[in-house]
Amino acid sequence: MTLVSNHWICAVKVATVWTEPASAREVDSPGISNPVQLGEWLEALPYKERLALCDENRVQTQLLYGEPVIVDEISDGWAKIIAVWQPSKKDVRGYPGWVPLVQLKEVTEVENKGIVRVKDSKTQLWDMEEKPLLVLPFNAILPVISETSSYYKVQAPNGETLLRKENVQFAESIEQLPKLPPEEAVKLGELYLDLPYLWGGMSPYGYDCSGFSYNMLKACGYLIPRDASDQAIKGKEVSKDDPSLWKRGDLLFFANDEGTGPVRHVGFYYGNGQLLHSPSTGKSVEILVLEGSKLEKEICAVRRYDG
Repeated sequence: MTLVSNHWICAVKVATVWTEPASAREVDSPGISNPVQLGEWLEALPYKERLALCDENRVQTQLLYGEPVIVDEISDGWAKIIAVWQPSKKDVRGYPGWVPLVQLKEVTEVENKGIVRVKDSKTQLWDMEEKPLLVLPFNAILPVISETSSYYKVQAPNGETLLRKENVQFAESIEQLPKLPPEEAVKLGELYLDLPYLWGGMSPYGYDCSGFSYNMLKACGYLIPRDASDQAIKGKEVSKDDPSLWKRGDLLFFANDEGTGPVRHVGFYYGNGQLLHSPSTGKSVEILVLEGSKLEKEICAVRRYDG
């Protein structure tokens, strides 16, 4: 059955986007359910199986609660989707992949008074009786229906719900989120130091390298491409050969063969010859001294996203 719809959204706190339905294994069952058992899945995922998410090309990216997608096809309980907020050269409409249908919801668009973005690492979503409903991740965005002195009433996959004003940022639309200096992305990134890397990760449960740069800059008002190779050809070019021109918050890109191969990694320039990045499976978000590291000779591009 083939469908074309702009009115589907992610209905779990974080949904993993798989390369194809067969990519999900038995060990991944907690990660493809609704409600999703994300913490349990990642805590129980052995290193070898976690590495295979990348090495066997099983995972593409992730969606956050309420994130809109285009559904192109539904087959055997899976939806072939396009993540429209994640620009990619793979599809002009956004990032493609497959998601369990149970983790999506078809919705009717509502007239809204703007949007709110979760600005904390995680925050509580409340039902209309102010009882806890679901924990939302950093950068989840939902449309606002109305407000009180303490809450925004938002339209969520669960229906009308509440978010405390102190935990979110309001804007007229996602395109109108206030643009902050890129140095602010570095400050946000520091909050995730020691968070384990996750291939395809787009949430505070785990980021991959480009998911880390994408989300910290998204929180600063920049909707950049999802993948490092795409991020490396957008923004403003800065000389990779003159570190004196680099500014805190610039994105540094790396490639094999001493920077001559395809882009394979990205991180934030932290200043003072250091890199803030989410390195690879088995490692965690860290600040790295570039001098003397393997990455020092692999710098292939520097880009600045500053509006």
